[in-house]
Amino acid sequence: METEITSSPPPQRVGEILEGLNPEQKKAVEHKGKPLLIVAGAGTGKTTVITRRIAWLIMEQGIKPDEILALTFTNKAADEMIERCDKLLPYGYVDLWVSTFHTFCQRILDSHALDIGLPGDVELLDGTGQWLLVRAHLQKFNLDYYQPTNNPTKFIRSMLSHFSRLKDEEITPEAYLEYAESLRASSDDMEASGGKSSKFKAQSSKTEKRDSEEACRVVEMANAYHAYQQLLLDNNKMDFGDLINYTLKLFRERPGVLKKYQEQFKHVLVDEFQDTNWAQYELVKMLAKPQDNLTVVADDDQSIYRFRGASMSNVIQFSKDYKDVATVALVKNYRSGQAILDAAYDFIQLNNPNRLEAAKQFDLNKKLVSQTKEIAKVEHLHCASAPDEARVVAETIAELKKRDKDATWNDFAVLVRANSQAAIFEDALASINIPHQNYAASGLYKTTIVANILAFFDVLDDYHESRAIFRLLNLLFLTIPIEDIIKLTHYASKKNVALYELLRAPQRAGISDSDALLEMQRVRSWIEKYGDAAKTQKPTSLLFDWMQDEGYFDYLNAMPDADSMREYRYLRYFWEHLKEIEAAIGDGRVKDIVSIIKQERDSGDSGSLPPDAESGPEMVRVMTIHSAKGLEFKYVFVTNLVDRRFPTIERREAIEIPDALIKEVIPEGDHHLEEERRLFYVAMTRAKSGLFFTSAESYGGTQKKKLSRFLVELGEAHKPFAPSVKALAGDHTSFLPRARRGPTAPFKLPIPTRFSFTQLKIFDADPFEYKLQFIYKVPMKGKYVFSYGSTMHAALQQFFQLVSQKQRAGQTDLFGNRTESPKNGLSVALDELLDIYEKSWIDDWYEDAEQKEKYRKQGASRLKDFYEHLSQSGVVPQVKALERGFSIKVGEYTIVGRMDRCDQLADGSIRIVDYKTGTPKKALSKEDKFQLLIYQIAAEEVFREKIGELAYHYIDAENIKSGENLVPFIGTDKDKQEVKDWILGVIKRIHESDFSPSEDRFFPSEDVEYLRDLGEAGII
Repeated sequence: METEITSSPPPQRVGEILEGLNPEQKKAVEHKGKPLLIVAGAGTGKTTVITRRIAWLIMEQGIKPDEILALTFTNKAADEMIERCDKLLPYGYVDLWVSTFHTFCQRILDSHALDIGLPGDVELLDGTGQWLLVRAHLQKFNLDYYQPTNNPTKFIRSMLSHFSRLKDEEITPEAYLEYAESLRASSDDMEASGGKSSKFKAQSSKTEKRDSEEACRVVEMANAYHAYQQLLLDNNKMDFGDLINYTLKLFRERPGVLKKYQEQFKHVLVDEFQDTNWAQYELVKMLAKPQDNLTVVADDDQSIYRFRGASMSNVIQFSKDYKDVATVALVKNYRSGQAILDAAYDFIQLNNPNRLEAAKQFDLNKKLVSQTKEIAKVEHLHCASAPDEARVVAETIAELKKRDKDATWNDFAVLVRANSQAAIFEDALASINIPHQNYAASGLYKTTIVANILAFFDVLDDYHESRAIFRLLNLLFLTIPIEDIIKLTHYASKKNVALYELLRAPQRAGISDSDALLEMQRVRSWIEKYGDAAKTQKPTSLLFDWMQDEGYFDYLNAMPDADSMREYRYLRYFWEHLKEIEAAIGDGRVKDIVSIIKQERDSGDSGSLPPDAESGPEMVRVMTIHSAKGLEFKYVFVTNLVDRRFPTIERREAIEIPDALIKEVIPEGDHHLEEERRLFYVAMTRAKSGLFFTSAESYGGTQKKKLSRFLVELGEAHKPFAPSVKALAGDHTSFLPRARRGPTAPFKLPIPTRFSFTQLKIFDADPFEYKLQFIYKVPMKGKYVFSYGSTMHAALQQFFQLVSQKQRAGQTDLFGNRTESPKNGLSVALDELLDIYEKSWIDDWYEDAEQKEKYRKQGASRLKDFYEHLSQSGVVPQVKALERGFSIKVGEYTIVGRMDRCDQLADGSIRIVDYKTGTPKKALSKEDKFQLLIYQIAAEEVFREKIGELAYHYIDAENIKSGENLVPFIGTDKDKQEVKDWILGVIKRIHESDFSPSEDRFFPSEDVEYLRDLGEAGII
């Protein structure tokens, strides 16, 4: 839908792309021609190589930014790559195609859903949404084997995991059903066959029965998979696996669409290729054809995600699929001391021959060579008991911090194999006042702030939930003495009275302090006030009102910055989960939230908590090894190294894919043990200077624990290392180096590295609000005008997208060849626009049903007027691009944005349109123009387009029929310089700010919340 033209880069910057690279890195960056496999060992600078290669292709080879596709596995990794590209490229660019596989596929399907019969407004479900959908329609699955009478929902999560794995392998419901029916037919044939001798009849009967039961189980699951997929379609839903599979379906059934993207992407790069699954690799191969300018970066020794579908065999298969592949091995390590690297290398060779280095088709030496001057130590600390192990780890960290003058708490990581093993180390660190944080991927419901919120919800659902009331009474922003709370609970227990009832007259329990009595009355008033509201109000709205009106937000904002960031992070994740539940169940209330979260906790789910180990205050990180992948620390403690804890015993999937359906090539050997070895290798290679293995003789029980086989194997493979067999006694820190401790750096708020107009405008309005939204990322309550404006915005965007799709479909045949000239008519009916509007309707934040209905009718009326004006004028905008992303440089800073709509005018110039709600302004102020002026700068500098007009389109104006809802203007050179000066001035103030509320504003502070809402929706 758009063509991007970039200017030639300043020649002096081209050489800088290669500065500081070693010969192997430079070879990888400058590779031309055939497919390239970069084998990048731990700490060898793979992200540097990928981003430098992207910059080199753009600046040296003349490849346009939107002709490069770079795929990775996490949003964090994608953001880091984009940020590095920002610094390398001296000019702005169109929105880079750097993203996760799922984001890429969603972007493709958003543009081409109609091409394979999918509606354009499909909702993407996360795990919670999937679980709720299946639970609500469980009867449609006709389960027997997988639906125990006493716990009908027991296997829902196992089924969903199974369906996800099927989609990883691109196994369709039809293929599964076909296999299942063949299995049942085979079983029936066996039962029907006669002629058995009496000697074997009894045994054969048992075998036939077992085979028949297995066939029935497989048929049941195949039917369940088919029912699940149909359920998604019927409810206009899609899961993450569908994103990949529907994109594959699109490309196979619509060669013209595939050809479009094959021609667009001159180069395809894939990071962490060892973590791809079958379906993802199929997608990569499709997109890279026919030129096969494909670069993949992999390290087979760090393949640790088999449990979620990753196929390490893809790395081996790559060399078979591309016979002329070039291979570059990165072995110069910029992280760890040589002693650590040698130990890790000697250990991982135990996985031979199932490693690239041992494969015949590769001539590789993967032995990493340290480029640091670190004098590294590898030690084993063996203790008598689990508490002793935790204490030794904590005391060793404290001593290292004391002796290493350059160390900060951020330099230490305690790695565990499982989330459940972290708590004891947290307690030990807390006991000697070491700042720490558990970065496990779960445990959200156990955090203090979320536990408090759940207690609040529990009380609203059941006033007599005394344990929840006890927790509320202990909230730190209340001033109730603990002695009075104890009196209250003791009296309630003694008299068998509910705490809620006792709060009517706490004096009965001997409470006399007037302040305490007032605070107790305050808690009781919450229950009554919000209990009534809970019957009609959405949980997110209710929660926001409670935290805002009763002082919880004030309490959080008064904390030190580091503590506020942590608490708001937990709140944000829980808020997002609440919104997911609300969206999944429709008109949900607090009682629904309480019920669903109880079921989640009963099933063993303690709340997803995505790790973010590189942000926040200075503290020791306690985390799983999986969460630590990609990170580095000066000192690393690998804990619980005993038999059956690490390596773990193999836990097979609850519902396995039949071997006959698995497409990946599975190598011989003990797959589980080899994956555990790779995980151990990943743990070892996180360390820079100190690698400490810890274990204990006892973790409870009567028998002593054996040392982990990995310690024994390491001792045999790497002779300088010898595991300890005797528990520590006395001074266990005597081996540590002596050094002076230096000053600890103060905590600094993490300032965003990229800025949008919305960010800058909100900072100008109120720096404190900026901190809340963009640094603390505080969840905020919406407004009905925001819901209404977002609905109108989404309806128009989808309307014009549908117009463009129908124009494209009418102009090309199945294979993408143009068949006719584009038409200027209106190809979408009014009913279609109104249907889009109804499906886009956002139901949130209206004061009552009457107000909601008023705005629903008003929006439909405005869109009818808009459609009538388009029809009568006979001129349909020639849309060149929708939601057009860009990145520009202003000084040394990166400014990002997204243009609502770009139209091509009759003279070939471009009109940039931005949607607004409200009443059109007769005269725009200088500040009113800033947003579109930024877009004009981007269009001229990045897209090299001539801008004929900038226009605010007031989508809710009463004069739509007359066409006066467009407020056009064009920026002069002076206007553009003024907005650049404003940008640089605001960013300078952001970096210097203490984020106190400011009275020196371009924009009135009362607009801040509305600006925030519109910014979150992408409206400004």
